[in-house]
Amino acid sequence: MLELEILKTFGDVDTESSFKKITTIRIGGKIKYLISPHTFEDLKNLLAYLKEKNAIFKVVGRGSNILASDKDYDGVVIRLNKLDNCYFQDEYAICEAGLSAVRLSTLAMNNGLSGIEFMSGIPGSMGGLVYMNAGAYKSEIKDVLDSVFVLKDNELVWLDASECDMSYRHSIFMENKDWIIIGCKLKLNKGVKEEIKELINDRLNRRKETQPINFPSCGSCFKNPENNFVWKLIDGIGLRGYRLNDIQVSEKHPNFIINNGNGKSEEFLSITNKIKKEVKEKYDIDLNLEVEIFEW
Repeated sequence: MLELEILKTFGDVDTESSFKKITTIRIGGKIKYLISPHTFEDLKNLLAYLKEKNAIFKVVGRGSNILASDKDYDGVVIRLNKLDNCYFQDEYAICEAGLSAVRLSTLAMNNGLSGIEFMSGIPGSMGGLVYMNAGAYKSEIKDVLDSVFVLKDNELVWLDASECDMSYRHSIFMENKDWIIIGCKLKLNKGVKEEIKELINDRLNRRKETQPINFPSCGSCFKNPENNFVWKLIDGIGLRGYRLNDIQVSEKHPNFIINNGNGKSEEFLSITNKIKKEVKEKYDIDLNLEVEIFEW
């Protein structure tokens, strides 16, 4: 049995939250305990306590790539949003896992460092971006990743990027769910602040023009198959704009599935399964989700 007063010693505790509140798709059941540790040590001690108590838990960043079940979660969700520090050393950026990608791209620009303009519109945290090797505009985190700070087997270690098995929307952390990304080190390039700002603004304007950023979503839903684009395949099966209650394939960009208000996890999955089935039937292509499905 977890004790609330003990949990409070590890960080801020919320007993009134839900996945609907902490994910960008705004879907999911109530969370028994939502905890935001303040430091590495708080996190490490919290994990030790939870393991001692055999408690179930889930670690999240900013919830931008998670579809959670509609059922209530009788466990602990550890949110790393308080671990958001960053500093620069020559051409390197060293940051904690909870730092938002948008914030880091702005900090890098202000320091005259280039190389991560592509992530200026990605609404996730650095831990999440490393976890899935996120990318945009033909660039990925692996292109700038130097190393990752990981809590592994109750020890804090640095893993070189070469040890992280990074590929398209994949990393070694997906196969090792008990390894927790604490931070990362990126290798950037010196640039001219005005030019970096211009490129960031260009990227942001393209996002506004082509993506449904005014609606809750998980971001891109499916991974692009080799030599193809998911949005074209979804158009080809006539499902652009397809809607099931409040969940809808975006009219603006069909690889985004949006929540028009009170969408449910099962509706989201019903639509993605329909897309996968019809794309397979018409094109003989197997689609794979980018989105992490969290069920219990």
